[in-house]
Amino acid sequence: MKMIEEFKAFIMRGNVLDLAVGVVMGAAFTAIVTALVEHVITPIIVAITGNADVSALTIKLGATQIEYGYFLQAIIDFLLISLILFLAIKLINKLMRKQDEVEPEPEPESPTAEQYLAEIRDLLAAQNKAKSIQSTSDELD
Repeated sequence: MKMIEEFKAFIMRGNVLDLAVGVVMGAAFTAIVTALVEHVITPIIVAITGNADVSALTIKLGATQIEYGYFLQAIIDFLLISLILFLAIKLINKLMRKQDEVEPEPEPESPTAEQYLAEIRDLLAAQNKAKSIQSTSDELD
């Protein structure tokens, strides 16, 4: 019973859940990128070059045939998928930065020297007025 509880705690830890979500999201995103490369980018390359598949390239070496075209095709596919993935992540990061940017609140203007002096003058005037009222009330008593 204790082992089941430990296993449950292990599975529910944040790192494992984050990893699981990352794997599922990665698989879904891979399908999107693959579809983009196969159905959009590759046809454009075929339209420009006339051929986008090099997997049929071979070299005959004695009685054996070395099919290096599959290797070259895998490299080309990898580079195309990597480029699309790079551009997609760059776009997502740019959108996230825009979303995170919050207009800073304008800082309140700090009082100028003249405003400080005017405030001191007004306080002194109020203080002097209060003293004169106090001394007048003291004289009347």
